[in-house]
Amino acid sequence: MRADIVICGLGPAGRALAHRCLVRGMSVIAIDPNPHRRWQATYAAWTDELPAWLDDTTVAAAVARPCAYGRRAHTIPRSYSILDTGRLQHRLDLAGATVLTGRATILDRHTVTVDSGRTVRTDRVVDARGLRRRAGRAEQTAYGLVLDDPGHDEPALFMDWRDDNGADPGSPRSFLYTIPVGGGRVLFEETCLVGAPAIDLGELARRLRCRLRARGIPVRGDEPVERVRFPVVGGTPGAGRLGAAGGYLHPATGYSVGAALAAAGDIAAGHTATSSAARAVYRLRRAGLRALLALPPSELPGFFDAFFELDIGLQCAYLSGHTDLAGTVSAMNRLFAAVPAGTRVRLAAATLHLPALSHAGSGSVIME
Repeated sequence: MRADIVICGLGPAGRALAHRCLVRGMSVIAIDPNPHRRWQATYAAWTDELPAWLDDTTVAAAVARPCAYGRRAHTIPRSYSILDTGRLQHRLDLAGATVLTGRATILDRHTVTVDSGRTVRTDRVVDARGLRRRAGRAEQTAYGLVLDDPGHDEPALFMDWRDDNGADPGSPRSFLYTIPVGGGRVLFEETCLVGAPAIDLGELARRLRCRLRARGIPVRGDEPVERVRFPVVGGTPGAGRLGAAGGYLHPATGYSVGAALAAAGDIAAGHTATSSAARAVYRLRRAGLRALLALPPSELPGFFDAFFELDIGLQCAYLSGHTDLAGTVSAMNRLFAAVPAGTRVRLAAATLHLPALSHAGSGSVIME
């Protein structure tokens, strides 16, 4: 078999690329172990990340100014969109593509071998298979409940580090993520930002229920549940890779969908998916991940207070600037200057791969 492009993996990144290639009249072969699997995760992105070609009906809800809490409240002046997962998958239409059920096992620039032994030839190969879990790899975990909207007293919370979740003092911290998902429903999700290993889902479930009780939010017991676990490291920017496999997943936040959707159109048009700036930004983001893992739990709320007090342009550069090297450096420098001296020492040591300077057994801000 032969096609203009072979795409391995049909998650949001791979399916978006296949769709945009079909729109351009290209012949497409897509390979996935379960190509008709319905997506279950809740996907969201900053509204300004979403490409113009994406159908507006794929947005289930939008929040003009989400809130964040460290030790104090912050309003983020940047619109945040929650995608309708089913509609997004449907709108990324694959009509006209040849879809093969199987696992791509050997990839090079012009051929792909499937686990059945079949070989596919092409002008371009793109690896969009995501990242596999592996021992020692840092992961993000979350446990969420989809509840009826409790009313306007509960704002959309991008990140809430307040300590009303019943966690033991000094234990790895988790935050509450609260967003509307359409249809008068709200997702309340207790999240471990990143850990190696990450906080267990059972512990996150216990913390979420404790937090909801503390805030007077009723739970019937039969609500839809969302369970999240995925690695945040392992992919690197490079030609022929997209999505988490290509370093589009932000290792210090876990976000990737907006960046991958935005890149799909450019890659379909033949533009390179990588650059020296993208590789440099990825290395800086990995340094940011090491810095987070180095902080003791007590310093995490203050760290995020400093981040959300940055100019919104600097926040955007760090969170979304996939190729914005100057903006990423500026944001990290400004944040470094804004945190307390003790935190700066630990951030610098982690960024430079120096030994941890916190006292033995203090625990990291997320997980050891």
